[in-house]
Amino acid sequence: MAKAGTWQRGLKGVAPHYAVKCNPNPALLGALAALGSCFDCASPAEMDAVLALGVGPDRIIYANPCKPESHIEYAASAGVNVTTFDSVEEVGKVKRFHPSCKLLLRLKVPDSGDAVLDLGTKYGARDEEMAPLLRAARGAGLEVSGVAFHVGCEVSRVGVYDAAVEAARTVFDAAVALGMPPMHVLDIGGGFTAGGGAASRFEDACDVINAALVRHFGDMPDVEVIGEPGRYFAETPFTLAARVFGKRTRGEVREYWIDDGIFGTLSCVVNINRYIPRPVPVALSVSDSAAGDDETHPSTVFGPTCDSSDVVAQGYPLPELRIGDWLVFHDIGAYTTVVSTNFNGFSASEMKTYLASCV
Repeated sequence: MAKAGTWQRGLKGVAPHYAVKCNPNPALLGALAALGSCFDCASPAEMDAVLALGVGPDRIIYANPCKPESHIEYAASAGVNVTTFDSVEEVGKVKRFHPSCKLLLRLKVPDSGDAVLDLGTKYGARDEEMAPLLRAARGAGLEVSGVAFHVGCEVSRVGVYDAAVEAARTVFDAAVALGMPPMHVLDIGGGFTAGGGAASRFEDACDVINAALVRHFGDMPDVEVIGEPGRYFAETPFTLAARVFGKRTRGEVREYWIDDGIFGTLSCVVNINRYIPRPVPVALSVSDSAAGDDETHPSTVFGPTCDSSDVVAQGYPLPELRIGDWLVFHDIGAYTTVVSTNFNGFSASEMKTYLASCV
């Protein structure tokens, strides 16, 4: 995968832990595993998917700050020995069910309100909670190995990374002041994007992160820095092909029904991914299409369910299509089938996936 090389060049020395929740497709997981990637898992099912590839548990971080007790027990049995936390109650659960597990204190990022999805509304300890949490872990005899944060999905102001790294250093220093062993892991989370012409944004984020690491951790060269990219690796390798099975003409407007929609793979149109569909028509055959005809019509593309909100695109310029033609959607791998449903009996799990290239 070309993105793996771009990551290594942009964030040299930052080990990627792919966020499995973004897209657990076995082909993608296998390609990343072969490239030496580590993994961010949030449940036993995600751990199983990675372990089944022969990946060792030492390459998995259990990056879920609030976990069911049985899931913590499973992590212990699987040998996954690093997890995140942001509450005293979580310290107690880890102490009871996985006392040898190392902890990363998840902190709430300062000023991440411009993110498409601000994860700080659900996860992350506040400034005044840091010292009590460190004391709780120390009292429980658990090792706090480092700090984790997540600036949110697709932040528009990459400067937030500097504030987050600075806040993390404050926690490192607080642990030393409390007489705890020095921390050695910094998890800078995810939120990176690679599709839709976002390469410059990734480069800008890399510049800020690299400078922040030098500024705030330059005197700690032994700190291991990791990241949790999800969509950065998942959003560009996949292409969806959907078949046109219905059509209606109303004046200049064309309405088409395709065999996927917002309750399936194209859920990314309405979920946090905010995918902007730009369907590319592929005619069934040259003889069946208006070859050479550049005329387009304002078109609405519906998904297959009976829900009137199942609209993939509206007013989109498309040439005249016929039943049996195909629409192709590029760069559609992030938060797609993994958040789909079986609504109306249409199941994304029945879709076929073809591996065209793993380079």
